[in-house]
Amino acid sequence: MTTLPEMLATSTWGRTLTPAELDRVISESFERQVPAGGFAARMGQRVEHWTGVIEGLLKMSVTSADGKVSTLTGINAGGWYGEGSLLKREPRRYDVVALRPSRLVLVPHATFEWLRANSLPFNHHLHHLMNARLSLFIGMLEYDRLLSTDARVARCLATLFNADLYPEPRAFVDLRQQEIALLSGLSRQRVNVALRTLQASGLIRIEPRGMTVLDLEGLRNFAGVGE
Repeated sequence: MTTLPEMLATSTWGRTLTPAELDRVISESFERQVPAGGFAARMGQRVEHWTGVIEGLLKMSVTSADGKVSTLTGINAGGWYGEGSLLKREPRRYDVVALRPSRLVLVPHATFEWLRANSLPFNHHLHHLMNARLSLFIGMLEYDRLLSTDARVARCLATLFNADLYPEPRAFVDLRQQEIALLSGLSRQRVNVALRTLQASGLIRIEPRGMTVLDLEGLRNFAGVGE
């Protein structure tokens, strides 16, 4: 089991800190556990921490006034969220829900600002992360408006292998069909059909408890048949 200090020390940005800087972040950060279906964060809350995922899987979504839920993205182990709200000091603009039991690390706002004031590599990482996030959400506009259902599932999977957002992504991902359905906004039955199409195309191999990505670029560029 990955510990909080291990997660921080091996994170993309943690590896750029000096030993003294890393020790301070570890000493001031703390862990939180969220059950499956529980809220890791709620829309409208004051944001006081930068949050990373030690273990688990989260869904970032927004809910309209009439109750319609739109999923923005998934957040896999090793991912971070909340930097934009911290920088702008505005209420959170989305909900974050755990799709399975999850362990989070919370870096307090004061520690986050101390890093910004003292670590040039940390600032470089933030700029890189926010640029990757912007590219992701621009891609989501195409994903939601222009792509076939099979292609939506392909892009949903590809986002969880984004090396700009997750350190050292691996080919295998422990991801259930129901979780993919929740992330892509589709039924479990439709996701099953899409996964078999992607497997037949040589892009993934469906495993008993997840899947192995065989062609990541193929997933990113999969167009499918219009519906």
